[in-house]
Amino acid sequence: MGEWKFSLVKSMEDPVLQVYTDDKIVIIKDKYPKSEYHYLVLPKENISGIRLLNSSHLSILKYMDTKAREFLREHYEGLVFWLGYHAVPSLQRLHLHLISDDFKSTALKTAKHWNSFTTHFFLPSSKIIKDIEDFGSVQLPEPSVCEAYLKTKLKCHKCSFKPSNMPSLKQHLNDCH
Repeated sequence: MGEWKFSLVKSMEDPVLQVYTDDKIVIIKDKYPKSEYHYLVLPKENISGIRLLNSSHLSILKYMDTKAREFLREHYEGLVFWLGYHAVPSLQRLHLHLISDDFKSTALKTAKHWNSFTTHFFLPSSKIIKDIEDFGSVQLPEPSVCEAYLKTKLKCHKCSFKPSNMPSLKQHLNDCH
């Protein structure tokens, strides 16, 4: 029960998903991408999640961020990507999302999926690093605030369009620049 929460460890070892690996991290394709381009950066060190981060993790967080940006510069120059973490991740193992801002994907199905990337539920990598530098831990929103983010009414991330449902939003995304 709940073994899917630990699926990232298995995905890290899958050569079909791996796009970069070194002695500290692995970058993999997200198995259920929520955008045209969606990757995860995972440390090889077993860090179960964002809540347990402290100043001892600062160097790996900076390394993950740097390698993510290098990967994007090498492969996706000119495209807009967001780098960040979910405030309450659904999967165990710390993972940094690299996601293109088109959000065109068949796996993007629910308002919860949408809001997990387009509200303050999605915490920029730079914020996580700064929190560790300034406070020694990540300053996370309260659980009730996270729940509210996930229940936010749909709104396009590029304009003021407020669709009534996901199919309407997805149609809009095809035309919105």
